[in-house]
Amino acid sequence: MYGISQEIIDRVVARRGRLHAYETIAAANTALVVIDLQNYFMKPEYPSSVPAAREIVPKVNEAARVVRSRGGTVVWVSTSSDGAEKFWSVMHDHLLTPQQERGRRAGLKPGSDGFALWSGLEVEPQDLQVTKRTFSALVHGSSPLESDLRGRGIDTVLIAGTVTNVCCESTGRDAMMLNFKTIMLADALAGKLASAHVAALSGFIENFGDVMRVEEMAARLA
Repeated sequence: MYGISQEIIDRVVARRGRLHAYETIAAANTALVVIDLQNYFMKPEYPSSVPAAREIVPKVNEAARVVRSRGGTVVWVSTSSDGAEKFWSVMHDHLLTPQQERGRRAGLKPGSDGFALWSGLEVEPQDLQVTKRTFSALVHGSSPLESDLRGRGIDTVLIAGTVTNVCCESTGRDAMMLNFKTIMLADALAGKLASAHVAALSGFIENFGDVMRVEEMAARLA
């Protein structure tokens, strides 16, 4: 199931008494949070392109349509590199080569082609668009996402986008630890490696929340 091993599934069921933590989802209190489906991660010509991310676009759009149609909120989250060499110097000075550091700052600069959302996404005027500064959109100082969600009475977060085991997992874990019910949408998420994608989902369902496919989420969304 979702590539997650039976051993982990058995541990989840033993721990919570069932596989899925959330049998019903209140649409009015739910936000679909789509992470980083920007050209920088989508277009083949960018070094950070995630090929699998282009494949999940139909499922992301399907999830967005379902959530909107039932009264939920859709949020498109984008990463900005503005000022990152200063506020995130550990990342830029130590975890990237100089060439990669320059490429990241140029590719994720607001107004650039890389910063823009992928053209195949169905973004509607009523959707929220949020800019984040670090991997997690919910870590302190990264973005206004938490206050945006609280202000709308959101208590449930659905995570989609890329990269599964980096920005998506980071945001999902922080959401749970901020006391949001959190669900990773397995077929609306993409990683660079299938093994890393599955590992992220495995760790998440065991300790942080739930994992569902889009159709499973839709069946529970009331």
